[in-house]
Amino acid sequence: MRPSTARHPIVAYKRAKLLPDWVRHMDRAAGDALNAQYAHPQLDRGYRRLSRLADRGRLWFAIAGLLMLLGRRRAALRGVASLTAASLVANLVAKKLFGGPRPLLADIPVGRQLKKYPSSASFPSGHSASAAAFATGVALESPLAGAIVAPVAAAVAYSRLHVGAHWLSDVLGGVTLGAGVAVLGRLVVPAEVPTAMPMPETGAAVELPASDDGTGVFIVMNSSAGNDVVRMDPSTVIERRLPNATLHRMSREEKLDEVVRHAMTSAERPRVLGVCGGDGSVSRMAQLAREFELPLLVLPGGTFNHFARAAGVATLDKAIDALAAGTGLRVAVADLDIARDGGSPGSTTVLNAASVGIYPDFIAERKRWKKQLGKWLAGLVAATHALRAAEPVDISIDGRRARIWSLFVSVGRNEPEQIATMQRRSLDDDVLDIRILHARGSRFRAVMSMAFGRKTSSVLRLLHLLPRRSDIESFTRTDLDVNVGPRAVGTPGLTHDGELEQPETGSYRASIKIQPSALDVYAPTGSRTQS
Repeated sequence: MRPSTARHPIVAYKRAKLLPDWVRHMDRAAGDALNAQYAHPQLDRGYRRLSRLADRGRLWFAIAGLLMLLGRRRAALRGVASLTAASLVANLVAKKLFGGPRPLLADIPVGRQLKKYPSSASFPSGHSASAAAFATGVALESPLAGAIVAPVAAAVAYSRLHVGAHWLSDVLGGVTLGAGVAVLGRLVVPAEVPTAMPMPETGAAVELPASDDGTGVFIVMNSSAGNDVVRMDPSTVIERRLPNATLHRMSREEKLDEVVRHAMTSAERPRVLGVCGGDGSVSRMAQLAREFELPLLVLPGGTFNHFARAAGVATLDKAIDALAAGTGLRVAVADLDIARDGGSPGSTTVLNAASVGIYPDFIAERKRWKKQLGKWLAGLVAATHALRAAEPVDISIDGRRARIWSLFVSVGRNEPEQIATMQRRSLDDDVLDIRILHARGSRFRAVMSMAFGRKTSSVLRLLHLLPRRSDIESFTRTDLDVNVGPRAVGTPGLTHDGELEQPETGSYRASIKIQPSALDVYAPTGSRTQS
């Protein structure tokens, strides 16, 4: 049966209000061409069944169960989580914002028609959003599994067009939304760190004071250590393996430097300074370890633990094993000085990277919502806010002015394909790796550029969601001075190792300089891994 060429006046009027002319013309041309083509009845029946099978995510939950049985647990969980989030955004937010009528049933050949069509708004396609979100989420954890799932997801998305449940723009919009939600989820919840890819040997091996029971070790535990991720209480492991260590659990009112300075005045002065927390706490303790010329014991207790992973102590047990053996590395760090409105600068140790632009904006927004929503939901809100309202920043480097989306300064050379260099890739590379994303591309691509990790970057580049290479400037040097100008609404912030500096008014100058062989850290040499 050939489709009707008549256009229903109400459908045409509603779609004219919703979509620009070129999209409506594209939808009409695609629908007319598809419905005019003959398809074998078995093929029509297959697409109908596939479309129904994907109702309410049943197909994806079944595939997730199979992935679990095959040992791809993380891929299955990320796929389901991405699917759930994309479905909620598509059906509860996007459809209400955009809506639109579905294709006319009279235009669809009888052999392709479903027994029952949904009554919800047409744009975007929820089936397509769920399919793309699941496939992208799986690919972010397991590229091989993602490559197998992707054709199934593409078939489901096409089936919605074949059976006449959606227009072409609905399907394309759903695919874009679903993939975007999965990628944003990767920004908030990091993918698993593989253990089969050793990092290059970096950092000079050094012998450090050994302690198999914690004698002489002073450990400060962040009040939120272990709370932002699903893991057992880190203090349980610390107390069991280091019974003679002094473990200080910080309250929210205490300041780390005051706690450590008090400990250093005690009769039994610590020989080792340890910290259990995220990158912000680790970098603050690193500064104190340098000041008191003591080795640093890093006990990962945060969400990302970038420095701990770079040093090969991604777990508590690995860090404690290195302490017991007295093995460590001498690593490079950077000193960051921030001068505001002519005031005197204050030096801060940077272990991984510092950043100006869209990433500090994201961190500030997440911090705003964290108490009410928790870190993960606050991160999704912050990413959504960035997609809607992120603004470029004006900077000056060496007298050269630029309008940018982001500036990342990494300690040591980093992955050449990445823009957001949040985890360092070397420990004794005595240079700063600078990445500037100029504000010539879209806000959406700028937000996508915050994704870190080679897997994520590869998927985003394959989907053409990353900024153009011509918009990215990269170079290395041993020191950098950057002047950050004021913005129409608020002063641009600056982050270092995940910690936010948010000047209230005016411009400021930031100076960062590499410091070779500046910190001794416990590490099982030869075991570092990269993500």
